[in-house]
Amino acid sequence: MIKNVGAKPEKLKARRVNRLRAAERRKSPRIAKELPINIAADGYGFSTTTQNVSCTGVYCRVNRYIPPFTKIAVKMALPIVNPKTARNSLSCLECKGVVVRTEDEDMGGFNIAIFFNDINDSQRQKISRYVNQFLPQ
Repeated sequence: MIKNVGAKPEKLKARRVNRLRAAERRKSPRIAKELPINIAADGYGFSTTTQNVSCTGVYCRVNRYIPPFTKIAVKMALPIVNPKTARNSLSCLECKGVVVRTEDEDMGGFNIAIFFNDINDSQRQKISRYVNQFLPQ
């Protein structure tokens, strides 16, 4: 059964706009970048790389299952360009997070989404500076 038969064009347009808004609900821009990251959870330590990064969290692959809602510690080094010298400098980041999604990877391992639930403003600003380097101006 086709739902849109007989619907007015303005209603169809409103539905499309609402679907687009629902598809991208993130408040912070997310960029696809690989960065080294260290994660500590339940007595285990993991070293891996991010698949994407934002001010609110990261997405990465790990070789052990970490269930959703697991609290973790995160350490990362962000290469931030100094606008005065045009050189990269590493800015260390430490915060706490929680796994909000765990996905089984076809090739082995697991992809996890980490939400930063305990991060101070200066740490969040570091991520913002890093991410903004790659966004169109």
